[in-house]
Amino acid sequence: MISVAVIGGGYWGKNLIRNFAELGALAAVCDTDVGVRKQHEERYGVKGVGSIEELLSLKDLDAWVVAAPAATHYEIARTAIENGKSVYVEKPLAMKSAEAEELIDLARDKGVTLMVGHLLQYHPAVVKLKELIDEGELGRIRYVYSNRLNMGKIRTEENILWSFAPHDISVIISLLEELPVSVMASGGTYLQPDVADVTLTAFEFPGGVKGHIFVSWLHPFKEQKLVVVGDQKMAVFDDMSEEKLKLFPHSVLWRHQVPEAKKAEPVPVSISDEEPLRLECRHFLECVESGRTPKTDGEEGLRVLRILEACQKSIDEGGKKISFDETRSYFVHPTSEIDDRVVIGAGSRIWHFSHLLKGSRIGRNCRIGQNVVIGPNVTVGNNVKIQNNVSVYDGVTLEDDVFCGPSMVFTNVINPRSEIPRMHERKETLVKKGATLGANSTIVCGHTVGRYAFVGAGAVVTKDVPDYALMVGNPAKVSGWMCRCGVRLRENGENAWECPECGRKYQKGTGGLTEANNS
Repeated sequence: MISVAVIGGGYWGKNLIRNFAELGALAAVCDTDVGVRKQHEERYGVKGVGSIEELLSLKDLDAWVVAAPAATHYEIARTAIENGKSVYVEKPLAMKSAEAEELIDLARDKGVTLMVGHLLQYHPAVVKLKELIDEGELGRIRYVYSNRLNMGKIRTEENILWSFAPHDISVIISLLEELPVSVMASGGTYLQPDVADVTLTAFEFPGGVKGHIFVSWLHPFKEQKLVVVGDQKMAVFDDMSEEKLKLFPHSVLWRHQVPEAKKAEPVPVSISDEEPLRLECRHFLECVESGRTPKTDGEEGLRVLRILEACQKSIDEGGKKISFDETRSYFVHPTSEIDDRVVIGAGSRIWHFSHLLKGSRIGRNCRIGQNVVIGPNVTVGNNVKIQNNVSVYDGVTLEDDVFCGPSMVFTNVINPRSEIPRMHERKETLVKKGATLGANSTIVCGHTVGRYAFVGAGAVVTKDVPDYALMVGNPAKVSGWMCRCGVRLRENGENAWECPECGRKYQKGTGGLTEANNS
């Protein structure tokens, strides 16, 4: 069973402590307040510590859960990851996008899970609302808005935008499956200098949807409401109501070219009554155990953080409209075409006459050459290089650090005919981390290319490729083994290989070679 420590046992942390304890995963609580520590020690029978240094001395922990003040999230999460711990961080992931990028890269390098506590993504009502939108139940989405209001805890280390709005930003970009093209925000500061107590933010999205988020901790009553307006139906998620999700089948009639509202009775939507936080905590434990990517991973946290930064910039500049074309951290050549619902990571560069189709996701620091087509719905990892004249079709997934040589070819249907539609017979292709696909090589669909494998120029891959294998010929066959640094390995005893360039050692394993102890 995964064992976790929760850092911060107060206002919100106590809820995380309760859930992880009831899931059988809680091993320790870290809080500077002796009274808070003792309360949780006595209630749950776990170890209590008063500092991060003490927490580091507990060796049997698999993960840390960070519920400390937002300004401390980055430092605590970095310490955890550097020490090989998976991390669940309450929102926001950090206070700067550069810090979030560092955490994402560090977690990837250490092979640990990084998850952000965007709770609403796990709420059964939001999950169901997403299903209804994807199934077309609401029709085309026109407008979406959220109110998160309360006379609640007033913070000093972050303003209301950073405290309340991350949940709503996360949900809205998930429901629409696209990022805003611009934001415009204004705030009111009434209690403390330079700490906004009320903010109103307006969003414009590439598909024409507009929306707003209104947040305040100076409100006479608690309201947590999300409204999605479609051209066929409207949906209301009201977290303060017993019937949390309702559909309103209102319509508009046109009489003598004049619109007339026709109201209809709301229809409650049945959802699970399981606690959203329980679902979120369980999801984190499952991801740590299985190694799969969380629903609200570091990348999702980074997207929300970038939007928060743009909103804050707008507030600081008196409500100025901030375009993401001005603030985006990647480059797209003017001759290239980027469809709606495409996510491009920081530092990536898209060159001449390329086309990224809808639903595709490009990681950070990628290099996409000329005349490249990606998508639809293709995932490309971080630090991937795709040279000129390559098409990465639906069904192909490229993990981190993959190299695709000039004019190499992917397929996604095994027996195509022009007159017979066969996209429903599409076969998946996975290219694992660090693999190289040489110029003019062909990867026949339905196969996996192993980690750091090297497919030679012009080779035709017709079966799965082992990790670190050198593949040449048509059909391609294993003709040797390659180091992760790209140099051919030499045999160094029975079932042992060594790199003559960097000295790394390898041994035979399941699915190809594995790195030996290179410490």
